[in-house]
Amino acid sequence: MRQRRLGELEVSALGLGALGMSDLYGPADEQESIATLHAAFEAGVTLVDTGDFYGSGHNELLIGRALAGRRREDVVLSVKFGARRGPDGSFLAAGYDVSPAAVLDRLAYTLRRLGTDYVDIYRPSRFNPEIPVEDTVGALAELRTAGYIRAIGLSEAGADTVRRAAAVAPINDLQIEYSLLSRGPERSIIPVLRELGIGLTAYGVLSRGLLSGHWDAGRRLTAGDFRAISPRFQGDNLAANLRLVAALGRVAERLGASTAQVAIAWVAAQGDDVVPLVGARTRDRLDESLGAAGLVLDADTLREIETAVPAGAAAGDRYPPQAMAALDSER
Repeated sequence: MRQRRLGELEVSALGLGALGMSDLYGPADEQESIATLHAAFEAGVTLVDTGDFYGSGHNELLIGRALAGRRREDVVLSVKFGARRGPDGSFLAAGYDVSPAAVLDRLAYTLRRLGTDYVDIYRPSRFNPEIPVEDTVGALAELRTAGYIRAIGLSEAGADTVRRAAAVAPINDLQIEYSLLSRGPERSIIPVLRELGIGLTAYGVLSRGLLSGHWDAGRRLTAGDFRAISPRFQGDNLAANLRLVAALGRVAERLGASTAQVAIAWVAAQGDDVVPLVGARTRDRLDESLGAAGLVLDADTLREIETAVPAGAAAGDRYPPQAMAALDSER
């Protein structure tokens, strides 16, 4: 697989987001999840993204098992922290703990679960307006100096927060939702990233399955599936969004590719400093997603894609209101 520079690190042109193997998208099979991670490694995927709150630690334990017996330096581990959960799995309303003390404490548990002595990219999952970003990044910089992390990342940060963070310590990349249905970062965030030489890790490139070409309007969701409360999957919003997906599917058919592959390739085509994360939970979906790595979209095709799914055409926000309010990137 081709490589890209993500900030100061070299990573595979596509990364694997592991959230769905533990949380929020219905049941997942552990053995298939580990087999999918192994298949990704064999295919040349080096970037794996997780969070210490994904499955309340389950995801890190799963990845640690998948890494057993492999050379640690062959994998770039990106880990988010800060979200707090109760024993029932619910996200606590008390806000994100990204204090300097939490930075140290959460990393200690992460290292143990992953079975490693360092994390490649460590990042707060969200920011807390009561905790200055300078304090959080300062603590991360100390961890980097000590060798416990290789690089500092951000997640869902707005342009001003990116600037404030970068004034404290070098920032490797910003992880943010970016897809044909989520074009918000183009307005002010991506220009700042490029000005400062910060990479972009794009999650939600298939808009949680909407852009996969596999979504059915009549699909019944299992308990705990985030999409049951996601505005883009509700009623008239879903119908409108699926019409956009159908238009994208016609472009994909002309190219001899799948809808998902075109959606992923579009994100990758937005710049060599952009690395899409694919959220495959099975080897079949992984194989389909990896096919996007070899799909080259010329200027005419990119215009055709944006005609099919124009910027701002998505119906509904990407998160429910309470979650949207916690996004520094949306302020």
